[in-house]
Amino acid sequence: MDIIADILRVAVRSTKKTHIMYGCNLSFKQLQIYLDFLLDRELLRKNLENRRSGDPTCFQTTAKGQSFLKAHRNLRAILTI
Repeated sequence: MDIIADILRVAVRSTKKTHIMYGCNLSFKQLQIYLDFLLDRELLRKNLENRRSGDPTCFQTTAKGQSFLKAHRNLRAILTI
């Protein structure tokens, strides 16, 4: 859950895959598994709006992903002593 929250936090602003990978300290293989999972559940989306030919795809946290982050913050606050 913490890794998912980290990815969604990094991707709040549209960002590239490598930025997410380094920001969350994940290997490329780990990142791909999480990205597929988050895309399938519509917590993350591919952002193609600002994409020029040859530019890498960017990812952005969706409204549903923002709700997850809020719930995650609330749970951490409850569980923190």
